[in-house]
Amino acid sequence: MKLTLGFSPCPNDTFIFDALIHHKIDTEGLEFEVFYDDVETLNQKAMRGELDITKLSFHAFAYVANQYALLDAGSALGFGVGPLLISKNHFNDAELQTPNSELKIGIPGKYTTANFLLGIAYPHLQNKQELVFSEIESALLNDQIDLGLIIHENRFTYQDKGLNKIVDLGDYWEKLTGCAIPLGGIVINRTLDREVQLKVNRLIRQSVEFAFAHPKSGIDFIRQHAQAMEESVMYKHIELYVNKYSINLGEEGRKAVDTLFKLAQERGIIPAIQENLYI
Repeated sequence: MKLTLGFSPCPNDTFIFDALIHHKIDTEGLEFEVFYDDVETLNQKAMRGELDITKLSFHAFAYVANQYALLDAGSALGFGVGPLLISKNHFNDAELQTPNSELKIGIPGKYTTANFLLGIAYPHLQNKQELVFSEIESALLNDQIDLGLIIHENRFTYQDKGLNKIVDLGDYWEKLTGCAIPLGGIVINRTLDREVQLKVNRLIRQSVEFAFAHPKSGIDFIRQHAQAMEESVMYKHIELYVNKYSINLGEEGRKAVDTLFKLAQERGIIPAIQENLYI
């Protein structure tokens, strides 16, 4: 049986899925046709129901929970891993909280969890421009935007380019809720047989466990998709986003996801959800 699978070319995802797609574990008769896309492209594909299994932002998941269920394996949650609001110039909190603010913010996608957190922390910042996440630093340096919302490996590069951190939105979330921040999850189409859903969940867990047991096994695959990223940055990225929640959400991870969705629904950021989120 062949299933379509989408995930990003970022080191955390290639680290997680290397063993699965390269048959370093027994895939129990399943084959995978892989699509590599940035997170917002994956979000949009999920909206169209194009893939059997996909990585997506938890924010986007709210809009496709009727089509997809969340797996317990493969998610990116954690402490100290949230998106950063950065700028070329310095801004104080009062400027960010000003009603009808005309500050232009570059965001990595409307349905990213990063944008969801920005909406909670700074509801007045509405002048947003969607950019591919890797283009946000350049847009700041070229004065195309005033503020940039960065995710992924850009956490490790912005300071080298002379840019400044204004707010750590992950820190904001942790102080607000006491929970790990849910960034992205792996979801599976609800139309697939439950036996297949459980098998995929089991295989992704095994793939993560293999990666932890053999951390250098997928280095060539990870490097191939990380482009010019230095190896030290690749592994910082992996350490930040792949952890115990990637093996199994567990009670803590599910509580964090439930808290995210509860807050978002209370503030009218996402629609009400009737389905059970999990497989």
